[in-house]
Amino acid sequence: MTPTKTITRDEKRDERRGDGPAILVTGGSGKTGRRVASRLAARGRPVRIGHRSGEPPFDWAEPATWAPALRGVQAAYLVYYPDLGVPEAAPVVRAFAERAVASGVRRLVLLSGRGEEHVLPAEQAVRESGAAWTILRGAWFCQNFDEGWLLEPVLGGEIVLPAGDVAEPFVDADDVADVAVAALTEEGHAGQIYELTGPRLVTFAEAAAAIGRASGREVCYEAVTRQEYAAVLARGGVPAEHVEFLTDLLTHVLDGHNAHLADGVERALGRPARDFADYARAAAAAGAWRQDGPRP
Repeated sequence: MTPTKTITRDEKRDERRGDGPAILVTGGSGKTGRRVASRLAARGRPVRIGHRSGEPPFDWAEPATWAPALRGVQAAYLVYYPDLGVPEAAPVVRAFAERAVASGVRRLVLLSGRGEEHVLPAEQAVRESGAAWTILRGAWFCQNFDEGWLLEPVLGGEIVLPAGDVAEPFVDADDVADVAVAALTEEGHAGQIYELTGPRLVTFAEAAAAIGRASGREVCYEAVTRQEYAAVLARGGVPAEHVEFLTDLLTHVLDGHNAHLADGVERALGRPARDFADYARAAAAAGAWRQDGPRP
């Protein structure tokens, strides 16, 4: 006689969202996570959103929440909070990946950072997990200008950063999500490291101008020194203990070491990456930069 499997409430809920084993999406309310979740749902795949208010709740800092979140899961999209480059990230990601594989997870897709040495230990933890793995090394997201911390500066008409005239290959979060979904659901992506960038380099002055043209707003960019930026943060009410960290982080990220293009989007999807100007026009059409417009 074949034993009857006990179906948990969580698995029943996921099965109602689609057919087959669930896919866990950590950071499911974030820029890429919510896009990944919606795309999977549109394909009829059962999705389990991994965040503190999820059902069941998931918290990177609370290992007791991992097993319930992993129950019945076949693949997982990993977005580590607060940041993959912090010292505690690698051991936590390693422990989670080991728990995931022991629970039956066969695919792990990790969102990583491009050109950041501090994220390499966490990447290695996923690569050594025993699961089929894919690493997504993303450039700066275009959506930082309308869904993230640069929204208020855009609305205020001035983007202030310690970036000089450095150019960035801004990548659209929709492209990142498309690559993640492909890696989670299709063959041919295991063992791949995809560097995800846009199709051209864009300076922050050019980005501000593109947003201004698309939105009809006056938006400019002001390059400042490291010390001047720290003062801007302090005046903006950022706690003193965070000012130095944020200033050091941005000064490093925007030092030009990522000022080159990669073909990860095209390799993974067989199509070009989305251009920053196209992103700006679409975001403006959706009301992203209206004072009364939608907020993320």
